[in-house]
Amino acid sequence: MSSSKILIYDTTLRDGSQAEGVSFTVAAKMRVAKKLDQFGVDYIEGGWPGSNPRDMAFFEKAEELQLSHARIAAFGSTRRANTPVEEDAQVKLLLDASTPVVTIFGKTWLLHVTDVLRTTPEENLNMIEDTVRYLKEQGKEVVYDAEHFFDGYSDNPEYALSTLEAANRGGADFLTLCETNGGKLVSPFREITDDVVNKFPNSKIGVHCHNDAGVGVAVSITGVEAGAVMVQGTMNGYGERNGNANLTTIIPNLELKMDYTTNCSKHLEKLRDLSLFVDDATNLRPDIRSPYVGAASFAHKGGVHADAASKSTRSYEHIDPALVGNRTRVLVSDMSGRSSIMMKAKEMGMDVDGRSPEMKSFLEELKQLEFKGYEYESADASFDLLLRRFLRGEEEAFKVLRYHVGVGNDTEKEDAISEATVKLKIGEETRHTVAEGNGPVSALDHALRKALVEDFPTIAEVRLVDFKVRILESNLGTDAITRVHVESTDGDQTWGTVGVSDNVITASWEALIDSVSYKILLGTESA
Repeated sequence: MSSSKILIYDTTLRDGSQAEGVSFTVAAKMRVAKKLDQFGVDYIEGGWPGSNPRDMAFFEKAEELQLSHARIAAFGSTRRANTPVEEDAQVKLLLDASTPVVTIFGKTWLLHVTDVLRTTPEENLNMIEDTVRYLKEQGKEVVYDAEHFFDGYSDNPEYALSTLEAANRGGADFLTLCETNGGKLVSPFREITDDVVNKFPNSKIGVHCHNDAGVGVAVSITGVEAGAVMVQGTMNGYGERNGNANLTTIIPNLELKMDYTTNCSKHLEKLRDLSLFVDDATNLRPDIRSPYVGAASFAHKGGVHADAASKSTRSYEHIDPALVGNRTRVLVSDMSGRSSIMMKAKEMGMDVDGRSPEMKSFLEELKQLEFKGYEYESADASFDLLLRRFLRGEEEAFKVLRYHVGVGNDTEKEDAISEATVKLKIGEETRHTVAEGNGPVSALDHALRKALVEDFPTIAEVRLVDFKVRILESNLGTDAITRVHVESTDGDQTWGTVGVSDNVITASWEALIDSVSYKILLGTESA
């Protein structure tokens, strides 16, 4: 291993945006670029000038970013066949983007040269060399991406290497080996990269990998071990098909598992925040099982695991979660024992006697609830409230006296409408409210907030992030038990609650009650 510095090239805003379900507004691209710069990323690929108006708009505004470290790159291709580089419209657009770095890709695989470009192998080499040289003459730092390099090398190693030589003659600053199809496994990837590094000892080699075979991170790291000094990838592994190599996994592997450093090292504890920020910018749900940054990365469910982790976190955690901005979590389920409950209580700031009769009774009650259909792994807030009520005897902030919801038609709007009535008691005061919504759960939510906001104004900050309904024992048809999970946020914290009933409205109401009760609890504890 080496203690050398590895450069991080992020293509989330270009290659990542090609993923199914991923789309960035110009404003979102600006925010993400700023965040990547703050994290210490070296290169930010902003898009392909001319491919769409959004990328052009981004490059026009990118100069306003005033980045402290990262360099913005515009992405494009070599000149067209049999066209002088000075007259190529696409190359001109790359220059018009006014970025300090330009990344161009060229064909490595003869199949693409003859069947896609419909040109000769010699002209393809000229296209690569001419374009790189021209961009260098315009004062650009040039990253040359050898597209389909590993497939091209496997087909004809001599020609694949000759494309790199052409880029080198043009003066490319980096030669990036692209595993475009994402199908190469570790051993052949290593052998090919070793050969390139040995044949180009004076060139800076990069790797650009995809995850089609599930080894995008592994081959990227292998490339570094073979001598690559730049890794291209995306945050959260966004990308076409199965995605690009995931930088939120690659960076901590380089920093914490290997003797390499990156310019992200002093900001590594912000990695999870960055991951969540990028997900939020695309309106995607975070992957809870993503290594290092996922909510489940350091979560313990089984009683034996939780007990061991409570005594020594190293026994079931490969790193200190805080190093990447994550934390240990205990999942409470019918597999839980006393250790799990105590760890969970400690996590919530509660001091619980594991030997008390109340603890034994609580554990039995918890298992009965789970048998009925309750599930607390994603409902920390409901579990917190249950623990407080059961072990501490804490009273609820309000009492529900009655609620009712109906669905009907608005004759004026010619549309279905839901109306809910809620009657609560807060201290000695009674609140009776009515509200409408676009559905029964929405109407109940609005009526509940309306009844509480006067006494608990922070309730107005709460919004529902996710609402999941699961039918348990569906063979019972309409008599089946329904479990509802609600995820809520106030913009600062996010929490989950659960409700279970043979009536979906009742289950939803129970989860809503826990959601607002938990927010009231947060407000009380911070006051």
